[in-house]
Amino acid sequence: MKRLFIIFYVAINICPLFGDITVELVESFPIETTLDHPEIRNTSEVWLEMINGANTSLDFGEFYISHKKGEALEPILKAVCQAAERGVSIRFIVDGNMYKTYPETVDSLQKHKNIQIHIYELNKITEGTHHAKYFIVDGKEIFLGSQNFDWRSLKHIHELGIRLSHSGIVSFYQDIFNLDWLLSDPKASYKEILQTLSQCDEHVIFKISSKEYGDMTIIPTASSPSLVYYRQNWDELQIKRLIDSAQESIILQFLSYSPLSGGELYEALDFSLRRAAARGVKVQMILSDWNFYSPRIEYIKSLQAIPYVDIKFSTIPEAQEGYIGYARVEHSKFIVVDSKAVWLGTSNASKSYFHKDRNVGIVIENEKLSQQVSHVFYHSWNSEYCQPVDLCKKYHRKETSE
Repeated sequence: MKRLFIIFYVAINICPLFGDITVELVESFPIETTLDHPEIRNTSEVWLEMINGANTSLDFGEFYISHKKGEALEPILKAVCQAAERGVSIRFIVDGNMYKTYPETVDSLQKHKNIQIHIYELNKITEGTHHAKYFIVDGKEIFLGSQNFDWRSLKHIHELGIRLSHSGIVSFYQDIFNLDWLLSDPKASYKEILQTLSQCDEHVIFKISSKEYGDMTIIPTASSPSLVYYRQNWDELQIKRLIDSAQESIILQFLSYSPLSGGELYEALDFSLRRAAARGVKVQMILSDWNFYSPRIEYIKSLQAIPYVDIKFSTIPEAQEGYIGYARVEHSKFIVVDSKAVWLGTSNASKSYFHKDRNVGIVIENEKLSQQVSHVFYHSWNSEYCQPVDLCKKYHRKETSE
């Protein structure tokens, strides 16, 4: 077979030119709530702009694709098909297990010229899932964040993502996509491919200045550790580094949080947060109400009981149209440390997301961007939807399925 060629960067790429990078926060919010931020553009608008602007290629690394006729994903899918018709080469990677749940739209897209789709059986390689949510335009621009390629994500879920344009940074994620494309080919031998995967102990860091944000340090990240080219760019390592560096404050938002994994304690994030609180760092976390079951809830309560730690559960009311499965929830995944640095990604706070699953993320050290993400956090934190964890309350598991 052909050898896998990897593009290696120097440890630090310095790009001091203004205008060399564009960065934009992007959100979705559940309709009929007060969680919208008018100053942040909505996901549908940004996705359409990016897809319609593609000239040569669109590469989508997605957990799954879920479409409902007449709903918010319809114009996005139409734009993808139109891009294919004008000659743009389009590739999708979707998770194998989730394809079994949502096969219809994937099967429909595969019928189009210039659209190729790989069903990624990552469970056979790492025992994990392809949980990433990102796409790359022309090898120069990327969107990544908590937003699944799902109509509910655009209309009924609170999400936060980021759009970034910089060919050097994007090439990190392009290498990840290309590796997964090879591994997800049903004709390929993943064992042979992994034998060619050269890993480097260095890490990729970009020192960049932009017109809007000024000086920025950017570290692209990914999981799992067996499927990254740069070990130091592993999500878990970078998150631990940020938390361990905190001197004043840490804010976190995740769909789920669980220090228990396979009957064993997953110490990495939980112990880092407890150490931070022990040295007087103020820790605040928002979690969804999808965590109301044992033993997860007991671990969350034990963290809440520590001085300097405050945790709130978010409950989004049902839409006027009635119950919608896997929706009406805060799904964002981000951390802000000392109002100076942000990690934003596609992982939830459990071991499998960092050790077995394919996920991507990004660390950006910049005060202005950190303050913008903090504003999103505190808008939810102070909203009617968030309530403090009650150590004495018995929580009952919430129905989430369709």
